[in-house]
Amino acid sequence: MHHAVPNHTLRVLFMLMLLLWLVSSQVYWISRVGRWLARSRRGRLLATSLLAALLLLALAYNLTVFQLEHSPTTLTWKAALLQAPLEWWVFGSVLGFGILVIFGVFDRLARALLWCYRKLRQAMVPPLTLATAGAVSSSRREFLERTAVTLGVAPFVAGAYGLFYGRLNLQVTHRRIALRRCPRALAGFRIAQLSDLHIGPFMPEEEIRKYVGVANALKPDLIVLTGDYVTWDPSTQGAVVNALSGLKAPFGVFGCLGNHELWTETEDSITRLFAERGIRILRGERVCLRCGGEEINLVGVDFQTRSSMGRHSEGLVHSYLDGVEKLVRPDTVNILLSHNPNTFDRAAQLGIDLSLAGHTHGGQVALEFVHYDISPSRLITPYVRGLFRKPGGQLYVNCGIGTIGVPIRLGAPPEISLFELVPEA
Repeated sequence: MHHAVPNHTLRVLFMLMLLLWLVSSQVYWISRVGRWLARSRRGRLLATSLLAALLLLALAYNLTVFQLEHSPTTLTWKAALLQAPLEWWVFGSVLGFGILVIFGVFDRLARALLWCYRKLRQAMVPPLTLATAGAVSSSRREFLERTAVTLGVAPFVAGAYGLFYGRLNLQVTHRRIALRRCPRALAGFRIAQLSDLHIGPFMPEEEIRKYVGVANALKPDLIVLTGDYVTWDPSTQGAVVNALSGLKAPFGVFGCLGNHELWTETEDSITRLFAERGIRILRGERVCLRCGGEEINLVGVDFQTRSSMGRHSEGLVHSYLDGVEKLVRPDTVNILLSHNPNTFDRAAQLGIDLSLAGHTHGGQVALEFVHYDISPSRLITPYVRGLFRKPGGQLYVNCGIGTIGVPIRLGAPPEISLFELVPEA
């Protein structure tokens, strides 16, 4: 009880700061674009007023549509002309404004250091003439202005790339996974993984069908799905199930559920829909797959977490994978389907050979090529993308296919994973 008020206060303060940042970024960029469009004071006022009105109308429209309409499962003209431009603008303006603020802080620090340096040098070196100093100052201002504009505009360019190309640039990742308990009869067994479809206007049903074709063309022995088939609208579950029902593999198609199935209260209904199309969702259960006289023990769990995500507190557990101990078989290969990669530590303790997860989208907008830690997903897990090993087991985190928040991917292309199991040398 004593912690509720401080936590609530901190949350409110954070939201207020976020709102202030958003408003400040819009004021800055609208006034900046207004100055680019018109030279006269009256023209700038007219341009900024028009831009502000268009932004408010687009925002009002999108908020109204989000509340009143079902999410389309095809790319509509409304989504393409009203939703995508707004989300691209907000992405570029907020991030660009942040870069400019950081640049401005460093510029002022540099100015302060330069001022101190000049004061110290005045007694030793004659000061520059007024004309020369003015020329240097003017040149410096022009250089800084150009640099600031370039840095500030870069997120808009990157956002356009991520919108039109990055989110559709599918990567098929091939991995050979050496497992200690993999018998020679299972050597070469192939598993394809798809995750985080997030069906919607920017990941329509027809686009998902294309990825289904890509997965089938890989000729896997088994196909697994690791959650987040829908986003916010429960009515889209039928369309995503229809799209994924085309998946075919000799040993079947199995899956687990993600946080968005939990949040949209579609766990039971989408499980039934999948079952009707021959896809089995494993919910705290296992299935034994027999191959060449050997077995693979496939386990699946619902989404679980040890920390709430925003206003969502569903799926909270005291400890990960409670009750899974009885599903693990010590005499054969164990593979876990768990949407949240944070279950990996406990899975390794239980001796689960391979965990397959999603949830992070690989960061979705990840700048790990700049620095390893620049990825939003590192706020929720150390397991952002790719293969991880620790004593007792291995984990692969798939980047997923769809998007959340903004239909943009940077540094984290959509992914289908193909694993080939081999005995450990």
